[in-house]
Amino acid sequence: MDSTINMKYVTFLTLVAALGGFLFGYDVAVVSGTISQVSEQFDLDTLASGWYVGCALLGSIIGVLFAGVMCDRLGRKPTMSFVAILFILSAIGCAVSTDFNVLVIARIIGGMGIGVVSIASPLYISEISVPQHRGKLVALYQLAVTIGILGAYLVNFKLLEYSQNGAAEISIPLLRTIFYEEVWRSMLGMAAVPALFFLIVISFIPESPRWLVLKGKEEKANTILERLLGGETAANTELESIRLVAAGQKVNWRVVFEPGIRKAVLIGAAIAILGQFMGVNAVMYYGPTIFESAGLSSGDSLFYQVIVGLVNVLTTVLAVFIIDKIGRKKLVYIGVSGMILCLLLITFYFTQSESLGLPSEMLLVFFLSYVFFCAISISAVIFVFLSEMYPTKVRGIAMSIAGFSLWTGTFLIGQLTPWMLETLKPAGTFLLFAVMCIPYILIVWKLMPETTGKSLEEIEKFWTPSETSERIK
Repeated sequence: MDSTINMKYVTFLTLVAALGGFLFGYDVAVVSGTISQVSEQFDLDTLASGWYVGCALLGSIIGVLFAGVMCDRLGRKPTMSFVAILFILSAIGCAVSTDFNVLVIARIIGGMGIGVVSIASPLYISEISVPQHRGKLVALYQLAVTIGILGAYLVNFKLLEYSQNGAAEISIPLLRTIFYEEVWRSMLGMAAVPALFFLIVISFIPESPRWLVLKGKEEKANTILERLLGGETAANTELESIRLVAAGQKVNWRVVFEPGIRKAVLIGAAIAILGQFMGVNAVMYYGPTIFESAGLSSGDSLFYQVIVGLVNVLTTVLAVFIIDKIGRKKLVYIGVSGMILCLLLITFYFTQSESLGLPSEMLLVFFLSYVFFCAISISAVIFVFLSEMYPTKVRGIAMSIAGFSLWTGTFLIGQLTPWMLETLKPAGTFLLFAVMCIPYILIVWKLMPETTGKSLEEIEKFWTPSETSERIK
């Protein structure tokens, strides 16, 4: 079948959906370059500054709560269009906000977009892809997230540079305010450009054929499958496979609590939240602060953010090419083992740097190594796992539960990390992150199936096997 698959078309659909990941990454990362400016603009204390950063994460939690219902009831495509509108409204709202409360509301709307797109885009990609290439295609979403993060760092850096060198010549009052006097507005508002592009290109893609089958629109689904798979015979075979698995199932919350599906949902929620307590977002959010406290950044935190973002992108590119060859679980074993080693080395640095006179550049090397192992494993694998491990009928709802778990963990780690750095000190904080890696790797080892090369219907049989079904080994 592989020779007849229309990979150009599949790749096009994947890239369109992955644009949602770019918006995700940009919105998450852009705030890091605006904190000091916004705090000064609105005279914020420490608590209010934390709320400015954390309000978008709260929006993400709200977003994932209704993302699955939207995906299952309205469809994957309309949900992504809704996401684009949320990002546009958020970007414009941030750029023209009249006070801090309006800014927070706009950030929460953007956070809702992040929460919804973290479910809708990987879900769509997994359902239009084929087993041989699904891992790399869904991983393209994560690559888009890292490019969005890097893009935000670069945009912040260049807009700040422009405001200092050329923006003073702008004569139009509104533009002068946005690009010169209060440049943080342009940093946040720039997301409207890719969001508008996302909204336009979504109109050129079809609905997920698996969702169409669930809604009884098999003729439309078959037409799409013929174009995806390159022929009528392959499309009919795939349609029959989807129909057989979907037959007799009902889309409602009660299905989630059925024994096999409940296990899958709990495992997905566990790896989603544990991934956040392994230090991923603590490093991304507070890395520059830690560098500065170690005497490394010299006030140029944006520059070091770009380095971290670049390593993140390049490593994710590598992950895209190897995820379907090495396998999801093996990548987790390699990557998480490397993360544990790097976290222990960071702990060693903070306990011994003064007594041994260790250079501060060594800390940067340890951090970048940690980012490498993280990006090649749990960051690349998590959305692949969550998008393919659930039965079709409850995939949207189950992904919402896992997404809620993920964003709750992100919110908690964002709020707790400053406290941990102060109470446990950096050494104790990173040692705790290393310890949290252990249950993650055990869950993947003992409870997760290897999904590489398996169809979504085959994976479904692992959780809900019948007497005649062959379980995935």
